Amino acid sequence: MSRLSPELDYVQSVLDCRSVEQVWSIYSAKMLEFGFDRLIFAVNRFRASGDFGDPSDALVLTNHEKCYIDIFLGQGLYTKAPMAIWVVNNLGSCSWQWAEDRRKNGLNTDSENKILDLNEKMDITAGYSISFEDISERSASGIGLCAKRGLTQAEVDDIWSRVGSEIETYSKVMNHKICTLPFERPGTPLTDRQREVLQWVADGKTVQDVATILGLGQATVEKHLRRARENLNAETTAQAVLKAAIQNQFFLFRGNKGKDGPEYIAFSAQKLP
Repeated sequence: MSRLSPELDYVQSVLDCRSVEQVWSIYSAKMLEFGFDRLIFAVNRFRASGDFGDPSDALVLTNHEKCYIDIFLGQGLYTKAPMAIWVVNNLGSCSWQWAEDRRKNGLNTDSENKILDLNEKMDITAGYSISFEDISERSASGIGLCAKRGLTQAEVDDIWSRVGSEIETYSKVMNHKICTLPFERPGTPLTDRQREVLQWVADGKTVQDVATILGLGQATVEKHLRRARENLNAETTAQAVLKAAIQNQFFLFRGNKGKDGPEYIAFSAQKLP
């Protein structure tokens, strides 16, 4: 049996992943090969057009230092970051030189320049950002690739001129796979029973139908639906069903699939070690 090329081996490894955590580990290792050691990825599939959407609906993965993430994400500074704004409003890849050129030409706001100053203080000075195409106008996903300390933006631009298309392809595969896997809001996962009643509602069943099917009282079903709405930060049951579907939380496998297959679980994190 012939061996796969490194590129196809990566693709197969990612496609075989059964959790977001597995995908992120493989992708982070691959980006390190190109000189990008600090990454921040975000996807929100339930936002209004042109904005970042509710942070509670987003999946954010990063291996940046906690002290930086606590400020950049924790204080909401990402909404003013030049490259984050670029990702929301564009598709493709962009050198971080774009933000510096805007500063030199006086096009950045004071808030945007403060973000760049913070990045310089934290040695986040060279890199590329990628904005991914999606089939829904409500969706947005992108990644910031920060180069190792000591690499200049000119050196990163040179790397991109040689292997940028390869990096983009690896990144698109990662994004596509993650968007097919289940994830939940940190700290408020759905219980199996909450997911079950939502699944029956998604199948067109009434509350009374669900109560009969599951052998529960109607008030109990209502309670599970109410708590599911709370956990999903949804105003209505219809919105809860939509959010759960978008987050791929319905009809999950439990336990191992196959003798040696990995466990198929829902995984979510705002920060990964």
